[in-house]
Amino acid sequence: MISAVVFVIFPLCLAIAAFSDLFTMTIPNRASVILAVTFLGVATTTGMPFIVLGTHLVAAFAVLAVCFVLFALNIMGGGDAKLLAAAALWFGFGPALVEFLVYVGVFGGIVTLLILLIRTQAHVILAAGLPVPSSILLAKKIPYGIAIAAGGFIAFPSSPVFVAALEGLK
Repeated sequence: MISAVVFVIFPLCLAIAAFSDLFTMTIPNRASVILAVTFLGVATTTGMPFIVLGTHLVAAFAVLAVCFVLFALNIMGGGDAKLLAAAALWFGFGPALVEFLVYVGVFGGIVTLLILLIRTQAHVILAAGLPVPSSILLAKKIPYGIAIAAGGFIAFPSSPVFVAALEGLK
């Protein structure tokens, strides 16, 4: 049962956040809250050692602190900061977190370049009648939730929580 929760909740919350960010340029707070609360529930029900839980909390707070600075400088949105911190909770403070953040950075660059390219060709896209969300064409922001989700999907199998859930199935 716990394995099913792990395998479903993390990717589902990231997918919801990505689609919401794509179409509305906002990430629902409930996606970040569900990620955090579910992680804490999984950690306590599986008997995660307190020190290990502590490293996961440190990872989340470290990511949140950096993201808070980026938010204060108007570089990152608040929803992106909360989602990134909530997702970091699942990776802990170690190589899996680094992998996750690197993937987020790479996908963030790709998403940004694609959106900038789309925006430079907005008149062609509109004339051709291609279905592109108006938020992509009109907003000045980048929906970074897409990059966070993509990075999370790719890095999740390296997450200690995922690995433990997979071991629990054996």
